[in-house]
Amino acid sequence: MSKILVIDDEKSIRNTLKEVLEYENHSVDLAIDGAEGLTMIENSKYDVIFCDIKMPQMDGIEVLEKALVVSPDSPVVMISGHGNIDTAVDAIKKGAFDFIQKPLDLNRILITIRNAMDKKNLITETKILKRKVNKTYDIVGESSAINKILEMIERVAPTDARVLITGENGTGKELVARWVHEKSNRISGPFVEVNCAAIPSELIESELFGHEKGAFTSAIKQRKGKFEQADGGTLFLDEIGDMSLSAQAKVLRALQENKITRVGSDKDITVNVRVIAATNKNIKKEIDEGNFREDLYHRLSVIIIHVPSLNERKDDIPLLTNHFIKLICEEYGMPEKKITNDAIAELQKIKWTGNIREFRNVIERLIILCTEKITDKDVLAYAQPLYK
Repeated sequence: MSKILVIDDEKSIRNTLKEVLEYENHSVDLAIDGAEGLTMIENSKYDVIFCDIKMPQMDGIEVLEKALVVSPDSPVVMISGHGNIDTAVDAIKKGAFDFIQKPLDLNRILITIRNAMDKKNLITETKILKRKVNKTYDIVGESSAINKILEMIERVAPTDARVLITGENGTGKELVARWVHEKSNRISGPFVEVNCAAIPSELIESELFGHEKGAFTSAIKQRKGKFEQADGGTLFLDEIGDMSLSAQAKVLRALQENKITRVGSDKDITVNVRVIAATNKNIKKEIDEGNFREDLYHRLSVIIIHVPSLNERKDDIPLLTNHFIKLICEEYGMPEKKITNDAIAELQKIKWTGNIREFRNVIERLIILCTEKITDKDVLAYAQPLYK
């Protein structure tokens, strides 16, 4: 069953389509004009949208363009009683899935819905496949700390609860965020990442909320922000503790109202985004020092997942070692190298300041510099000197 929206100022057309489509087991909503239709599109997800081209107040082409911004994956079919070749071509160029003339052929309507649904399903399946293909890393470990994280992900992912991930640099906070998304009901939506520490404070608002053309000197065209890009999916705010207080205030509003405003505009845009944040800082200390808003912290920390340092989970080093050896050897197209138990024992003695990121680099170095087997002497020669 598909969820369909019909936007048409003619009551007879609306009611006829509703009657026929509901007979075919589709769910149908009706809108009498473009403004009402766009409001409904902002508040609901539709599988197919039918829109009349000629309507009072707001032209159908304008509705089409705005609908594709709000819900880019929903096919829009234009209908018109005054259509011609030029009108149809213009509608298709603007992004319409199809163009149907009145009086409506009901068989044509049903075929169009089926084709539109096939396209929408293909887009969804392609997104899911891309995510599966792009999965390079897994959460590796059997320690109690890792098992607790995996259990938390299983419980939290299916909900829309906001998650705050804490832990040192290199522990794998982004990986946890990605797995929350992968196991959520938003899997077919985008996963958009923002490194708040890497963006200058004067640009962070434009990056998050977008801007209008001419909003500032270098704004030569309109640009969607990360909140809009993540609509229907997950927005990962990495290093949230480095965000400016001004940007924090706007993020707080977005979380409270599910609305954002582009820089240089006074128009609200409704967004449907799940926010996951991460930080390597002590946020409560940052709050005490006036660097972080307490109300934003409470909005973000519905669920808190702490990722332990590698030094806190050294029992996982044998598994991590074998995992990275296999992965890196495959990347280099070489036979998988062996590692002795004594070598693993030496790896467990090291104090890892860079955590998993640093550990992977050391394993890659050992694979490159050692012969067929990695020994404890190799670890002492190529890893240990870095920590003396």
